[in-house]
Amino acid sequence: MYAHDEFEPDHTSSPTDTMIQDLQLYGYRPAASEADPRVTPEDHVIQTAVADIFDALISTMADTSLDFDLDEILWSTVNTFHRAAERIETKLDDNEQAQKRLQREQDGSEVKSVQLETLIEIGQGLIDRRESMELFRETAADLFLKATGTHWSPRSGSRTSHRHLTAAMIDSRDFIAAKKRAETESLVPPGPKVAFSGGDTTDHRLIWDRLDQT
Repeated sequence: MYAHDEFEPDHTSSPTDTMIQDLQLYGYRPAASEADPRVTPEDHVIQTAVADIFDALISTMADTSLDFDLDEILWSTVNTFHRAAERIETKLDDNEQAQKRLQREQDGSEVKSVQLETLIEIGQGLIDRRESMELFRETAADLFLKATGTHWSPRSGSRTSHRHLTAAMIDSRDFIAAKKRAETESLVPPGPKVAFSGGDTTDHRLIWDRLDQT
């Protein structure tokens, strides 16, 4: 204990220190407003993981006093993936609405355009996540059928699989394509293209006379 300790100010972590500690503990995690560059697991990896989960549960609980609870546990396992897919679907709906709002707000500025492009990337990432989670669920549902002899179904809502882009995604991609076309066409005037060869191409009166005759 030193005499000057009572005058020592409180030390708080700087924003940089907080960020570094977060990276050390959890690794890189994109913010909700950023596109996630990480890829989803491959299909066979997902199917193997789900099979391992069911094998572990069945081999542990079957033929024991927990056997009566096994069906409910297996149902809940499938439902876990189903609920996760529903949560992603909700985020995707919000993303669609944000894209539509930004489409209406487009004013030709680069800021608005980049914001829309970012939303498209986030939306595509959500679609990939949803399809992966649905594969988790469908694989688990198949294993549930094999283990229990009954088909899995949610207690509320519907069970659907998506393998297509939503209308808002297509609209936004069409918008980006139209924007690029507009930028290109502004440099290339519309109308038929005329080429000249031979003769005096600097005599514009002769050229216009020939064009008027066609």
